[in-house]
Amino acid sequence: MPDSIPAQETKAITWREHLYEIIFEADTPAGKVFDICLLITILLSVLVIMLESVDSIESRYAKQFGFAEWFFTILFTIEYGARIISARRPLRYIFSFYGVVDLLSILPTYLISFYYQDSDQIHRLAVIRAVRLLRAFRIFKLGHMLSGAAELRAALWATRSKITVFLATVVIAVVIEGAALHLIEGPENPGFSSIPEGMYWAIVTMTTVGYGDVTPETPLGKCLASIIMILGYSLIIVPTGIVTAELAHAGNKLKSGIITTQVCPECMREGHDPDATFCKFCGSHL
Repeated sequence: MPDSIPAQETKAITWREHLYEIIFEADTPAGKVFDICLLITILLSVLVIMLESVDSIESRYAKQFGFAEWFFTILFTIEYGARIISARRPLRYIFSFYGVVDLLSILPTYLISFYYQDSDQIHRLAVIRAVRLLRAFRIFKLGHMLSGAAELRAALWATRSKITVFLATVVIAVVIEGAALHLIEGPENPGFSSIPEGMYWAIVTMTTVGYGDVTPETPLGKCLASIIMILGYSLIIVPTGIVTAELAHAGNKLKSGIITTQVCPECMREGHDPDATFCKFCGSHL
């Protein structure tokens, strides 16, 4: 009897580890099949929600949509429970980005059933399941795709201070331009009746969106608008140049090679090198 207890414990641990590899990692054949099936299910569930938002279709297939919604919700609930069971630290998964998204993808159906039976808007919040399609990066990760994602993340993080200064400059320029257009156009043009209205026009103009719902009418206003348009073209290329330069720098610093889909069982983070034995984020054994 004493010898059988450790054997049972070892078997239970092996079962959880095997389930963990299938659910959280896509390096194994079973894990890739699981994630591909999951992505197909997510796509179908989002398609159902999209079709249900069309009144003419929803009125004809209301029962079928209701059945499909519960079918997908039950599947995602089972999957969510399996992730919690197989995770070494369940709370790390629950409060991780994917953990929160997984939970939000099943909550709307239960909220409607038990609290808001007549609310269609809450039901359509289930479209957040589309965010789960981000898991596609785990499944179809080729080495160059992961390296590219790592370079982009590193470049964005390295340029955060420059981008912040740039955005602050744009905000200040928008406030000044909005106030100026309000003073110039406000007495004659209802579209510039307040500084916020002028700021809205400045943002639309500087980003070259140009809705055309508000336009300056006075000669001085048109002159200032021309300056803002030229300034807008100049400003648009600034963040692109900053990030592009840093991307080239980050690409030289990152180690070339394939990054695996292996997830650290302790911190639930991925992006490890294929020859890594320990997690580079928390130091735990992989």
